[in-house]
Amino acid sequence: MLPDLPILRARTQTKLTESAPVEHVCPVDLPEGTRCFRGQDSLGAHYMIVMPAQWSGVLVMHAHGGPPTEIKATRVDEDIKRWSVVVQQGHAWAASVFCCGGFAVRSAVEDTERLRMIFCEFIGAPRLTLLHGQSWGGLVAAKAAEIYPESWDGLLLTSSAVGGPLAYDFRLDLRVIYQYLCNNHPRPDEPEYPLSIGLPQENNSLTLDELTSRVEESLGISKPAEQRSPEQAHKLKIIIDVLKIPENAITDQLRWGTWALRDVVEKHGGSFLCNDQVQYTGSDDDATLNASVLRYRADPAAYARYRADSDYSGRIPVPVMTVHGINDQTCLVEVHDTLRSRMRTMGYEQNLVQTFVDSDSHSYLGDEVYSALIKVLLDWIDSGTRPTPHQISDCCRELNGNIAASQKFRPDFIPGPLASRIHSR
Repeated sequence: MLPDLPILRARTQTKLTESAPVEHVCPVDLPEGTRCFRGQDSLGAHYMIVMPAQWSGVLVMHAHGGPPTEIKATRVDEDIKRWSVVVQQGHAWAASVFCCGGFAVRSAVEDTERLRMIFCEFIGAPRLTLLHGQSWGGLVAAKAAEIYPESWDGLLLTSSAVGGPLAYDFRLDLRVIYQYLCNNHPRPDEPEYPLSIGLPQENNSLTLDELTSRVEESLGISKPAEQRSPEQAHKLKIIIDVLKIPENAITDQLRWGTWALRDVVEKHGGSFLCNDQVQYTGSDDDATLNASVLRYRADPAAYARYRADSDYSGRIPVPVMTVHGINDQTCLVEVHDTLRSRMRTMGYEQNLVQTFVDSDSHSYLGDEVYSALIKVLLDWIDSGTRPTPHQISDCCRELNGNIAASQKFRPDFIPGPLASRIHSR
């Protein structure tokens, strides 16, 4: 039986042909009195709705990171454990697993909007609805705000991948430079393929453990610096100096430049990445490097399909609040210059407040950070007064009763352009 909750404010929506969610036992560690409802929408996407004992009237729709290559219904259980701070504040939380695996942004947008409508139909219409995008889900949220601008009162983007195609060009840069130096992905006795497609489907035998072994063989990443061979140290230095990433990020970025890149290319019917005009700098012999790396041109049709499905313009008509770790190596902090530039170009820069924290974490920056952001974002929506990063830092200290929490924030930090970290096309 669904909870008897007040209808606070209705949104314009079409009539649903969806089944009602069913109450289930909640995952552990949620506040006492929390009720959880699960369901599967008409396109097969599993979802969870979490209701606090005393509802504030605020709904936080969650768009998860990834994108995952495997669809697991339990993904929502993992996410609510991480984001239980939302329910602790008295807000409802709802998240879809998404019906399509992989890099399908518009499909994820539709799944999120469908779940919002399910909530309104079977639970009650919220007073305010926030859309929270984490990592890749931040791209989903930015796209959703443009496609369904009337559905959201505000956006919270955390560690969000809002850098556009250039962020994937970076992974192509790593693939071609790594291959020039190491020549083992693929090996000389394996079939060649364009590195811009990530990995052919027929190469399914390659595993993450095997890729990690190849990186170790060539670069000795797991060894202390003094135990690496001169050749390993030299190759590693070139990658770090040219691509401006720490050594502990190389294997993960190669992984994404292999399987995630394959998924992106498959979703859009070709590679939208290019490096044919890039001039790489920072090595001890840039001329040889640029003459030797493999070069690729983008497929214009694939690029157009990518932009239509997965990119965003910056036309976001509601308050947007962001947070990002300054030293995040999974998603570079400079992507937020891209977000700011796009919203400025579209005339919506006054809808944006960006915050940054002194952290190298990507997945979670701490309950104290998110609780302050949610509170200030809701105050902004209700009052119409745009907050400053300093006020958000102060709010964090007030909510958590200590200076250490607020010291995570760096209110005066401004990221440089993404092109300062990634070679421009």
